[in-house]
Amino acid sequence: MKIAVASEKNIVTEHFGHCENFNIFDIEDRKIVKSESIPNPGHRPGFLPKFLAELGVNVIMSGGMGGGAVDLFNEYNVEVITGVTGDAKKAVLEYLEGKLESSGSVCHEHQHSNNC
Repeated sequence: MKIAVASEKNIVTEHFGHCENFNIFDIEDRKIVKSESIPNPGHRPGFLPKFLAELGVNVIMSGGMGGGAVDLFNEYNVEVITGVTGDAKKAVLEYLEGKLESSGSVCHEHQHSNNC
């Protein structure tokens, strides 16, 4: 399993598409076995869900995300977890322990202003 976290360095970002990087964690037996950070290749409608799905990502975490991206991730069978804050690795560990659930935070406008 692969879990991607939309981040600013190691901190979960408020909005998925405008993140600085994605921290990607490889999971085996509910444990992190590998992690890497890749730069966000750019925010273009529809691009990032396909990009991450092609990397083999099964779960995406972010503070908030637009409805179009949520729909695309659903089409690619990638679980979306929104409402996440704090340290990316800690969030992944909480998810693996069953302590992290999605808030369903969906952005409806592209002006955002940290109001996702």
